Amino acid sequence: MRALLLLAALPLAACGSTQALKPAPGQAMPVTPYGAAQQPAVADLLTPSVQARPQRTGEVLKSSQKREPDPFDLPPR
Repeated sequence: MRALLLLAALPLAACGSTQALKPAPGQAMPVTPYGAAQQPAVADLLTPSVQARPQRTGEVLKSSQKREPDPFDLPPR
């Protein structure tokens, strides 16, 4: 039973590709962005920008400050 389960899971483990990414046959790379000097490489397209994945800051709250009263913070009716 265990061997059958292992045999069934083997194709799922082998589905990852280790080759370089290329466009599908008959397809071209995306068009060069407006204003770019050259077409970006595959690695450039796959790397998220800082805006898409911002860095975490390790800064902790060092001192708390008393909040000013908010005149618009009214209780519900």
